[in-house]
Amino acid sequence: MYGIFKNQQMKLYIKHMVSLRCKMSVEKELKKLKLGHATVSLGMVEIIEDITKEKRMLFKNGLFKSGLELLDDKKSILIEKIVSSIVEMIHDIEEAPKTNYSTYLSEKLGYNYTYLANIFSEIKGITLQHYIINHKIELVKELLFYKEFNLTEIAHKLHYSSTAHLSNQFKKVTGFSPTYYKKLKMKRERNLEDL
Repeated sequence: MYGIFKNQQMKLYIKHMVSLRCKMSVEKELKKLKLGHATVSLGMVEIIEDITKEKRMLFKNGLFKSGLELLDDKKSILIEKIVSSIVEMIHDIEEAPKTNYSTYLSEKLGYNYTYLANIFSEIKGITLQHYIINHKIELVKELLFYKEFNLTEIAHKLHYSSTAHLSNQFKKVTGFSPTYYKKLKMKRERNLEDL
């Protein structure tokens, strides 16, 4: 006989949930299993009813087929909360926090930043600072190419101290200047169109 998790508004944490497509996959699995839920947000779903071990396992397997993972241990859950907070913080450029990232993460997650950084490095094998920088640079690439913002606008939106600071960080991560990267990307796009 399967036990029941007696916990109204139970929060389940999901790894690799970083986009609208991921949220739609989670909602599809919830609907398939007829699991009532209050919210589905990046990295988390709030179930509003009891969930049997059997349904939990079916949900976990359904998520796995979509490239997502239901988390069970506390460290993994904390790492996913950190990742979701970083994604949310960086990608919501209109509402980006005016405080520094360490203060934002500490306040949002309720832990000392040093503790968060140590756990993150231990589990992910990369420093939290480098992860944030890499994530910001990925967004810069997207904004440069697809959104047609200039570098000054991007530096301002992502709270860089200057365009030069952004350019230096971009070159350290990618090996290219932002201008060269954009030209390279446009050249590739033209070559694909010629096929």
